[in-house]
Amino acid sequence: MVQQLNAASIQKHLEIKEIKDDVIILKHGGLRAILMTTSLNFALKSAEEQDAVIARYQDFLNSLDFSTQIVVVSRKFDIGPYIETLERKQAEQENELLKIQTIEYVDFIKGLTEMTNIMTESFYLVIPFAPGAAQAIKKVGVLDKFLGKLKKEQPEAKKQEFQELKNNLWQRVEFVITGLRRMGIKAAPLKSEELIELFYKLYNPSAKEEPEIQKAKEMRIQ
Repeated sequence: MVQQLNAASIQKHLEIKEIKDDVIILKHGGLRAILMTTSLNFALKSAEEQDAVIARYQDFLNSLDFSTQIVVVSRKFDIGPYIETLERKQAEQENELLKIQTIEYVDFIKGLTEMTNIMTESFYLVIPFAPGAAQAIKKVGVLDKFLGKLKKEQPEAKKQEFQELKNNLWQRVEFVITGLRRMGIKAAPLKSEELIELFYKLYNPSAKEEPEIQKAKEMRIQ
């Protein structure tokens, strides 16, 4: 009962209505897509390379005619699965010298993680698209009042309207991905399951981060 109340209380304060087809639908009708991006080690670049990155970034920002949001999520890295893998290999190891080295390495990793928190960082870009909210709400209100007999046709109409809005949103997504690529940054939109995982972990900081790591690996392979 307490869990149900807590879930209802949280849902009441969230702006998200639902997540479908890789798109976040807000309660006021707006849409959001979230890109996961790679990062640049700016400090290791030469002065000329840094100037070039800054110039491209300025051009990218000036080319946008819509707002975006940059989000950086830091989370404590769960070293447990890695330790378990090493211990399995240790048990399977037939060479005594390698087995001893593996034990020492496991002890070193455990000691390192006890002395300091190892953090992972994930980088996201939020892309918005907002239809004419006031006009749309007014129109829907009129339809609800005077065209109630057509309610059976509304699901198909709403589906078509959503697809049109998503297409507009995805044009922005592709534009941003292309702009980031010019700076040497790879970006990929999160799918519905990944969006759910992301928001679950944002509200549950102790959750593990494997899906994000898998996404990052896929981006590096591309």
